[in-house]
Amino acid sequence: MKWLPENPNTRLTVKLTAIVSFMFVFAIFIMPPLYDAFCEITGLNGKTGTKYEAVDAVVDTSREIKVQFVATNNEGMPWQFGPEVKTVTVHPGEQTRINYRVKNTTGKDMIGQAIPSLTPYKASSYFHKTECFCFNQQALLAGTEAELPMFFIIDQDLPEYIKTVTLSYTLFDVTDRFSKDELLSMVVTDQ
Repeated sequence: MKWLPENPNTRLTVKLTAIVSFMFVFAIFIMPPLYDAFCEITGLNGKTGTKYEAVDAVVDTSREIKVQFVATNNEGMPWQFGPEVKTVTVHPGEQTRINYRVKNTTGKDMIGQAIPSLTPYKASSYFHKTECFCFNQQALLAGTEAELPMFFIIDQDLPEYIKTVTLSYTLFDVTDRFSKDELLSMVVTDQ
């Protein structure tokens, strides 16, 4: 390769810099869309999808599904965040409301974003959220708290062998992505 320097150490440095640069571009710009497409196609990682429009359906009272709720904060997110109940038992086809509580324990206004994951991953196609705080970012003023509702329906076609579903949310700090005016226009008030 004529464009590479003659010195072997400089040549190695140029090659390693090119490799690291490619890895950075791949990880930041190429991998996330590929990962999302892969999860969408395979149902892996338990992504629960977007808002589901509820339709009148018959509730299957012959089956009970245990739904567990887990909430964690990403590193660097100081809020208190969690479900009001840890477990509910529901019938397929029955719409259920679960409330989460969130409190901004800092002295600054912040915006959080909750990212869901569902296990077992095969249940993600049958777990439908009709309303969820995870569809939008949540802005809280310093020291304030809010109730965040989430409504869901488990489809009657959920495979019989699935008896327990676990919905997990991880809360991320996304404040730096918004201006102060945007933050104030998004502020959550307790409902």
